[in-house]
Amino acid sequence: MENPNTTPPVDTNRMIEERRAKLAQLRKEGVAFPNDFVRAHLAEVLAAEHEDKDPKALVEQMVAVSVAGRIMLKRVMGKAAFATIQDMSGRIQLYVSIDDTGAHALDEFKHYDTGDIVGAQGTLFKTQKGELTVRVSTIRLLTKSLRPLPEKFHGLTDQEQKYRQRYVDLIMNEDTRLVFVQRARIIQAIRKLLIDRRYYEAETPMMQPIPGGASARPFVTHHNALDMQLYLRIAPELYLKRLVVGGFEKVFEINRNFRNEGMSTRHNPEFTMLEFYAAYTNHEYLMGFIEQILRAAANAACGTEQITYQGRPIDLSQPFARLTITEAIKKYRPDIGDDVLSDRGHIIAKLNELKVPFRETDGLGGLQLTLFENTVETELWDPTFIVDYPAEVSPLARRSDKNPEITERFELYICGREIANGFSELNDPEDQAERFMEQVRQKDAGDHEAMHYDADYIRALEYGLPPCGGAGIGIDRVVMMLTDSPSIRDVILFPQMRPE
Repeated sequence: MENPNTTPPVDTNRMIEERRAKLAQLRKEGVAFPNDFVRAHLAEVLAAEHEDKDPKALVEQMVAVSVAGRIMLKRVMGKAAFATIQDMSGRIQLYVSIDDTGAHALDEFKHYDTGDIVGAQGTLFKTQKGELTVRVSTIRLLTKSLRPLPEKFHGLTDQEQKYRQRYVDLIMNEDTRLVFVQRARIIQAIRKLLIDRRYYEAETPMMQPIPGGASARPFVTHHNALDMQLYLRIAPELYLKRLVVGGFEKVFEINRNFRNEGMSTRHNPEFTMLEFYAAYTNHEYLMGFIEQILRAAANAACGTEQITYQGRPIDLSQPFARLTITEAIKKYRPDIGDDVLSDRGHIIAKLNELKVPFRETDGLGGLQLTLFENTVETELWDPTFIVDYPAEVSPLARRSDKNPEITERFELYICGREIANGFSELNDPEDQAERFMEQVRQKDAGDHEAMHYDADYIRALEYGLPPCGGAGIGIDRVVMMLTDSPSIRDVILFPQMRPE
């Protein structure tokens, strides 16, 4: 027996047909999609200016307004009707009555649907419940919505549908809109900080003849006019350092990168990075500046440097911890001691015991890194710089003067994931050429993520790259952290999806 309390399913096709019929009638009557209405006021601004005013004084002031937005709610009551419209800043209520707008306009308004976009002019007043409202004198239908919005009490709840139809998600979910407002604030704050420090913002090629600047598998495309294979960039690094050679001594780019890799809650094949480079600095400068960047971002998005992510606190106000790879392993995996970490054979035995895959060609440093990434990385909740990366896995980083087996490189981890990567740049062209050759040997041996040999970059280094520090920060992961979003898809407006 059917449950009498069950809400009957919505016949979407029937509703769309009814709306199409209304649109057909509008076409007969004149311009169906007018574009001559001028909006002068936003809901948020009107609320800020008039929310606290005395109702009687507000009416006496006769505050004339012109608003526009999407109908989210509508209530018809005989000779009058209320509607709530939503614009880019928020919501405001409209009051349409036979006395103020006339019988014809009221009758037309009664046939408007939720989702329709309207423009209205009138004066402000407050209802008996104290809600700021526009007493409408004229109202026009600007855009007829052919598809009904999701049921008002539940909005858009299917997670995959939210990603596929982000436009509906943004209409229905205030929390989603706030995430992307915060994202914009984060990027604006970072950009402002860099510009205030006299960094020059650059734009480098997204299609490159040689993919460089990172170890990743690229996307491949073809340029018909030039009849040549091109790659979507995996990083802007080598081009930005060419600019430092050319005299732009402090340079940055907030860029889109593309990597042909798997997808997860932390990975999307198209993602946003900040990369910045500064001549006459090193990795020590970078770590301090990254702390400042993240604090500026936190204050812009959250108003505080003490945040919570997935129920656990993170304090960005204190100096970030610093550990080497082996120090981090011994701290979080006390069962793994120096006897294992100092011997290649013992590390391989431990990796086999843990069923962790590794590259047979890796040396001691590479194996230590593999062990770290698979046993410790997720434990690094509080901000922690992991420093002194092995040279064999850092083909663009400057070697340490004290120990040539390691580089002046770091990665920053917060809430168990990598947030940033940086190092003192390798500016020795002969050393860099040999490192590129080693990458080519690894590629020939089957490593699809190894780098290509970039002869033009070597030529640029031969003109002279000043001592330099450079870093990359994953903007999407920073936004995830500062908006308490569990998945990278929650902070990318249109994440990559399989076909429907």
